[in-house]
Amino acid sequence: MSTVVDHITGPPRPDASQDRAAAAAPALAGGAPRPMPVAAGERELRLDLFRGLALWLIFIDHLPPNILTWFTIRNYGFSDATEIFIFISGYTAAFVYGRAMLEQGVLVASARILKRVWQIYVAHVFLFTIFLAEISYVATSFENPLYSEEMGILDFLKQPDVTIVQALLLKFRPVNMDVLPLYIVLMLFLPPILWLMLRRADLTLALSVALYAITWEFDLYLSAYPNGVWAFNPYAWQLLFVFGAWCALGGAKRMQHLLKSPITMWISVAYLLAAFWVTLTWYIPQFHHLLPKLIEQWMYPINKTDLDVLRFAHFLALAAITVRFLHKDWPGLKSRWLRPMIMCGQHSLEIFCLGVFLAFAGHFVLAEVAGGAGMHFAISISGILIMCGAAWLLSWYKRMEKSGPRTKSADADFAGGGS
Repeated sequence: MSTVVDHITGPPRPDASQDRAAAAAPALAGGAPRPMPVAAGERELRLDLFRGLALWLIFIDHLPPNILTWFTIRNYGFSDATEIFIFISGYTAAFVYGRAMLEQGVLVASARILKRVWQIYVAHVFLFTIFLAEISYVATSFENPLYSEEMGILDFLKQPDVTIVQALLLKFRPVNMDVLPLYIVLMLFLPPILWLMLRRADLTLALSVALYAITWEFDLYLSAYPNGVWAFNPYAWQLLFVFGAWCALGGAKRMQHLLKSPITMWISVAYLLAAFWVTLTWYIPQFHHLLPKLIEQWMYPINKTDLDVLRFAHFLALAAITVRFLHKDWPGLKSRWLRPMIMCGQHSLEIFCLGVFLAFAGHFVLAEVAGGAGMHFAISISGILIMCGAAWLLSWYKRMEKSGPRTKSADADFAGGGS
C-alpha cells in the first residue's frame, strides 16, 4: 500500500533522501489508504482556473450592482467566491508545504510557511496604505466625505495613530480587505495542522470539525476595531481550509467512489436547485410566500461570518458536480480562451490587490461620471482586462526569471499554489 509521500513528492528518485522519505512514509501516513500519485512539478490547472474565476467574481461583487453581478454565484445559491478561495488555499498549501515537510523536515517547512505568512502580511500592510491614500485623495479632491464613510475609514481620519496600530494587529480593515487577514491567520497555524495531518489526517479533520462546532456553540470570535467582529471568523472558516488540506493529502482519492456515485450527484443537484429557489425569494418578492415559514425560521440568518452550514454544504455540492464533470485532463484547460483566467489564478496575490484598487476606482467613476448600465458593463470588463494584462506581465516575467541562471524553488502564492 502506498502512502502520502507518493502524492506529495511524485515518482521515486534514486537517491538516499528519497529512500529516507519512503522509509518514514508509513509512520506519517498512519496507514491511510493510498492517495492519488501526482508527479512532482505537475500543476493542477483546475485549481488555477477556479482561483482566477474567484478573483474575477470578487472584483465584480465589490463593484456596485451591475449587469455582470447577475453572473456571480452568490446570486444563485448560499456560497460565493470566498469559499472557492479558502478551499483552494488549504488544498494547495498542503500540497506544496506537505512536500517540503516530508523532504526537508518540519523545521524547514515551518520556516518556509512563516516566511510566506510574513510576505502576505507585508502585502496586506502595503495594500492597506495605498488603499487609504486612494480613498482619502478622492474624498478630499471631490469634497465628498461619503467615500470615507462608505469604505469604512472614518476612524482612521479621526484617530490615525490608534487606527494604524489596530490595522497592524489586523483588527482594523477598510471595506473589501477582509480576505488577506483571514488567510494570514490560517497560514500562521498551518505548521501544526500540517504536521498532524501528515500523521493522522482523519483525526486532524475531526478536530477541525470539533472546533467549528464549539465556535457555534460558545460564540467564539475575534474582535475588530473600533467595534464588531471579523467579517470572516477564522475559528469557523478554518474548517474549509483544513478540509482542503485533507483532500490534498489523500482525502479526495478516498472519496472518489462517493463522488462518482449517482446518488451523490442527484443529492447535490437537488440541493443546488433548492438553494437557487431560496435565492429567488430574495429578489422576487412574489415568491417569498411560497417558502414555508418553518423552513424560513430554521434557515435564517445564513451566517457568512461563521461559515453557515448551509454555505458549506452549498460549496460541497458545487465541488462534487464540478469534479464529476470537469476532469483534470479536460482539453479546455489548454484553451487560449481560458488562459487569461488561469494566469490570474497563478498570480492571485498580486491580482487580488489590484482588484481591490480597481473596484474602488470603478466605484468612483460610477459615482462621479456616470452610473448607467453601459458604464457599469464597461468598467467591469475593463477591470477584468486590466487584471488579465497584469497577470500576463507577471507570467512573462516569471518565464524570463526561470530562463536565467538562477531559479527559485516552488513556494505557495496567495492561495497556496505552487510556482
